[in-house]
Amino acid sequence: MSNTPLSQALDFTGQVVLVTGGAGGIGAGISARFLEAGATVVTCSRRPPATLPAHGGRIAEHHACDVRKADACRALVDAVVARHGRLDVLINNAGGGAEMPSADADPSVVEKIIQLNLTAAFFMSQAAFRVMREQPAGGSILNISSVSATRASPWSAAYGAAKAGLVNLTESLAMEWGPERVRVNALIVGLVATPASVEHYGGEAGLARIAQMLPLRRMGEPADVADACLYLASPLAAYVSGAQLAVHGGGEKPVFLDLARPTSP
Repeated sequence: MSNTPLSQALDFTGQVVLVTGGAGGIGAGISARFLEAGATVVTCSRRPPATLPAHGGRIAEHHACDVRKADACRALVDAVVARHGRLDVLINNAGGGAEMPSADADPSVVEKIIQLNLTAAFFMSQAAFRVMREQPAGGSILNISSVSATRASPWSAAYGAAKAGLVNLTESLAMEWGPERVRVNALIVGLVATPASVEHYGGEAGLARIAQMLPLRRMGEPADVADACLYLASPLAAYVSGAQLAVHGGGEKPVFLDLARPTSP
């Protein structure tokens, strides 16, 4: 149970936060927000990023790591703890996958997508749990899932299946690890505008069309996801574990609403 004063609930000073894929896109927004909240932020990726998230002169620390490999995940967490002495929050943000027809999808590509979006989070969580269970305050693990986990994902079936698995993993680990004071939650993230999404959704005009189809009339921003992470990792969510927090602006409009309406002649 938390008795942290409200004025201090979102202060992460002295805490260590690890964000996989935390140097770009949504991950960069998450990293910057935790830096702003006072945390020591560590990011990782397979390749060195062009820039690192920063706030107020403070810069995220970066490590090279292929999160699809269990031994690499353990080595990363060991390095973070050796340097900083603790790990308070793990955010499994690394993910993604190219669109492709399912009928003839390359098996090796399918395996890599599932590894990156599901098994990587499992391996990272295992490594983090070994540390968090020994800490008096335990720890918090956040899994960045997707609306693809909760609805059909044609041409990205492997990605959707992996993100759905991530939701189940969240609930299972929350039940197993709750007695060790480790909370595990998932974010169901909708359409978010990032530099990479501009090309994916047909340029600025495409982004504008999509925005008008969403209930809040805008796409999400990395900061929207970051703020949700800040809440779930904070004492304000001390009794929240195994949850799915939808960060999708109200969701996507059901197709039947248009199909059911008569078309103009």
